[in-house]
Amino acid sequence: MTEPLAFLNGRFLPAASVAISPLDSGFVLGAAVAEQLRTFGGKLFRRDDHLARLERSLALVGVDPGMDRRRFVEVAEELVQRNHRLLAEGDDLGLSIFVTPGLYPSFAERAAIEPTVCLHTYRLPFRFWARKYRSGQALVLTGVEQVSASCWPAELKCRSRMHYYLADRDAGAREPGARAILPDRDGHVTEASTANLLLCVGAERLVAPPAGTVLPGISAATATRLAAGLGIRTTHRAIGPDDLARADEVLLTSTPWCLLPVTRFEGCPVGEGVPGPVFRRLLAAWSDLVGLDIVAQAERFAHRA
Repeated sequence: MTEPLAFLNGRFLPAASVAISPLDSGFVLGAAVAEQLRTFGGKLFRRDDHLARLERSLALVGVDPGMDRRRFVEVAEELVQRNHRLLAEGDDLGLSIFVTPGLYPSFAERAAIEPTVCLHTYRLPFRFWARKYRSGQALVLTGVEQVSASCWPAELKCRSRMHYYLADRDAGAREPGARAILPDRDGHVTEASTANLLLCVGAERLVAPPAGTVLPGISAATATRLAAGLGIRTTHRAIGPDDLARADEVLLTSTPWCLLPVTRFEGCPVGEGVPGPVFRRLLAAWSDLVGLDIVAQAERFAHRA
């Protein structure tokens, strides 16, 4: 095998030949439940946690994918095993899973409507974040609000993310390279686009938004578990923009890059304006957990062809 495979509706096939109808509800309505995983050393990280969250999301939208957890595990592991062989030694993959309700009934005429289930991999695009482990990420508070829980529950992980796109476009226009922080209707800070938020208050406490107000982040849970092992406790409360401005450190967590330091907020330095000691301790613990140097890997493969 010299090209990566994908899995679509019960079959493994060359990734380049994957084709999904433009009449699919995932395109027509943006109705798609999704999960993003990554590998470390070719092994899927927190696989069962991601699949459990996928199951919860599918239950929330009432879509039966026609595959149980065991089958998802089998497909994901086989796909990663086959495609990881195509990588250079030391490189790693992202794994994308998405499920849609299938063809949009109004467009489908008399066609049978079955869910669309797709799994595919990609080489992790380290170039987007490799330098930020050392320089940090800038954040801008955008006027684009987080989706209200009256639209869909915070625990639903889905592909309907136009608000993220608009928020990041606004942030980038105000400060090149910045990412957006989204407020809720009450003005509290919730998430960055595609990332959970943690504040460091002193060297012994992390602060996260209240449970139930943001997507339960698997990387955020990993960070707080590692923090507990370092004697750093986590509390949950509503966070305002002023809390970010006053924090000693601000951290972002997400599956591809694990943990990033925020060094600027609204054009001003966060803390000392450089990655802080809590970030460095947590990232070192994360590297120990997965058995490789996360920063070194990202820097090594940031400029691969």
